[in-house]
Amino acid sequence: MEILEVIRKRRSIRAYRNTAVEDEKLNRVLEAARLAPTARNMQERKFVVVRDGETRRQLMEAAKNQSFVGAAPVVIAACGTITDYVMSCGQPAYTVDVAIAADHLTLQAVAEGLGTCWVCAFDEARVKEILGVPDDARVVALLTLGYPAEEPEPRPRKPLSDMACRETYS
Repeated sequence: MEILEVIRKRRSIRAYRNTAVEDEKLNRVLEAARLAPTARNMQERKFVVVRDGETRRQLMEAAKNQSFVGAAPVVIAACGTITDYVMSCGQPAYTVDVAIAADHLTLQAVAEGLGTCWVCAFDEARVKEILGVPDDARVVALLTLGYPAEEPEPRPRKPLSDMACRETYS
C-alpha cells in the first residue's frame, strides 16, 4: 500500500470487532513506532501495551468513561521518558517525539488492516497509577488498536492552498 493511500485511509476508530490482534501485527505496529526519529536520537519514549480486560476497563474510566477505550482489544499508552529536554526551538522534545512515533504506529496499523484512535482526554495521574508509569515520565496519549467495526467517512480537510505558503507566512 502506498503511503498516501495509508494516510487517506486512516480514521479515528471508536468501534472495534471483538477480535484479538495477532502478535505479528502488533509487533509490526510497535516496530513502526520504534523506528520513528527523535531529537538528538534520545529515543525517549515507551509504549505500554495493554490487552488485559480489567486494565482496559480501568483505562476507560480514566479516559472520561469513553466506552470504546475499554472495548478496543488493545490500548497503548504512549509515554515520554525524558521530559526535561527542550529543543532549541523552545518545544519540549518528548511531546514531539512521542507524537511522531504514535503517528508512525497509527499508519502502520492501517497497513495491517487495523484501526486506531488517538485519545488525549484522560486523567494522566490515574493512567500512571493504573500502569505503574514512574513520576518522571509523562503519558502523552492513549492509542486504541483493533479491527474496525466501523468505516467512518473522511473528515473534511481544508485545501492545501489554505495551509501551505511559500517563502513567507502569508
